[in-house]
Amino acid sequence: MVARYDALPDRRRLAGFLLASALAVVLHLAVGHARHLYRGRFPYASFEEVRAVALTTGATAAVLLVLDVLFSRRPVPAPVPLVGGAVALVLMLGVRYAQRARRQRRRRPDQRTAKPVLLFGAGEAGSLLLRSMLHDPDGQYLPIGLIDDDPQKRRLHILGVPVLGARDDLPAVLERTGAGLLVFAVANAEAELVRAVRDLTTEAGAAFKVVPSMSELADHPVAVDDIRDVQVTDLLGRHQIETDLHAIAGYLTGKRVLVTGAGGSIGSELCRQIHRFQPAELMMLDRDESALQAVQLSISPMGRLDDPAVILADLRDAERIREIFQRRRPEVVFHAAALKHLALLQNYPAEALKTNILGTLNVLDAAGEVERFVNISTDKAADPSSVLGYSKRVTERLTAWTASRRPGMFLSVRFGNVLGSRGSVFTTFSAQIADGGPVTVTHPDVTRYFMTTQEAVHLVIQAAAIGRDGEALVLEMGKPVRIAEVARQMAQLGPNPVEIRYTGLRPGEKLEETLFGAGEQDNRPFHPLISHVAVPPLHPEQLFRIDPGADPEQLVSQLEALTSLPEKARRSGSAAR
Repeated sequence: MVARYDALPDRRRLAGFLLASALAVVLHLAVGHARHLYRGRFPYASFEEVRAVALTTGATAAVLLVLDVLFSRRPVPAPVPLVGGAVALVLMLGVRYAQRARRQRRRRPDQRTAKPVLLFGAGEAGSLLLRSMLHDPDGQYLPIGLIDDDPQKRRLHILGVPVLGARDDLPAVLERTGAGLLVFAVANAEAELVRAVRDLTTEAGAAFKVVPSMSELADHPVAVDDIRDVQVTDLLGRHQIETDLHAIAGYLTGKRVLVTGAGGSIGSELCRQIHRFQPAELMMLDRDESALQAVQLSISPMGRLDDPAVILADLRDAERIREIFQRRRPEVVFHAAALKHLALLQNYPAEALKTNILGTLNVLDAAGEVERFVNISTDKAADPSSVLGYSKRVTERLTAWTASRRPGMFLSVRFGNVLGSRGSVFTTFSAQIADGGPVTVTHPDVTRYFMTTQEAVHLVIQAAAIGRDGEALVLEMGKPVRIAEVARQMAQLGPNPVEIRYTGLRPGEKLEETLFGAGEQDNRPFHPLISHVAVPPLHPEQLFRIDPGADPEQLVSQLEALTSLPEKARRSGSAAR
């Protein structure tokens, strides 16, 4: 009323104003109660509560305005309900904002005990991490600034924390703020960026930590508990993987899924990721009982070894494999079981024949009624030169032969080395560094393709959704990595300096690996990170020409002969090139 008349109203208007105010209170309480505004149904001072407050005050003002118009003697002027509603909205939101700000200050880490830290990256991951830090009153980290190379984010404040500069400003910002730690908060960053920021940070005398990649955070947003020390996988780069969740769920959700080699690095990660898609039944098969228990516990802490999901069996036992398929009737099969140590198989080729080739044939023979069969292969199957490569190339060809004679879809997925897998070069380097060195590298120029286990399995599951019968799908592995550089990076992460010693290439090893064999084209019709190549089938009868008891050198030659392309395919491949 004062705003309307620029003075105190007379007695009649004051009485009307008091009556309208009382009615406004009653209406506001009724509307707010109906919208659950005062029942604790909305997060305090959230966008949801702001919307509820605005609708409540708006509805109250509208009802008052209608009643005022309907009265012949208007108790208050028409603009008063509208002005009153606006004032009420501002006051209510202001009180809530002040209360929320007070609560947030109380939830911030204690400045006396928490360590001041800088965050590199003001994007989504950095914002989520910042929020997690600022909402932990017992937290050990207190963010005091952000660093980001995006010029549009200069002088930006996120939750009250300012962006203090770009990468080149990092040493000066560390010195000016006194921060003793920088957290790299870019979830999918190129290797060069991670290494550059780490070098700037360590040269300035500060500690360097990172948040995991998005593939490691598949089931939850980044939080302060995810901060960890930098690993060699971070220094080799991270791959951004786009996933068609609808296509994946279409062939996994509600299906009976079997994973062979479930205790291995690839098999166990397959089980963990498949489990998220809620299959009707997840069957984990391996011959290693300890590995089976480990993967089961990683999925369900209450898991027991008498759980029917755990299957102890050997691929070499054809009758046992056939009995499992007949009794459990899997609809989707991921065949990850294999012997994969190149040097060992080069010395014992008969073991590669029995497990990798004949074991795979046993699984293919038993999988007569499956909807989808995925054979996990390796880049060493492309133009193979080792027993491991020969055996995996034969499995690709056996899978292609089965595809032409079975109603389900049978395909192979081929990729390179997996970081952190058992038997990988990283495991060897880690053990050598822990022992004080030397770190042994075969050749200063040897290169390999690398991908983390999570990224590889992510693409394997996606590839199985878009693959076509009989073909091999080749995963994009990024640029090949020089092994000597990997050794140097790992040595830098170690506690003490170690020597790097070159030992020479071993039999069957290549200086450089390739993802595509002779005549294979890099064709990516469905996914930018997945190539499709045709595979010539191999009739299983040709396996019976091999003598498992032959001299190792003769056996290697026989395995090599099985990988040779038919002459027609060889001529077409040469013409394509």
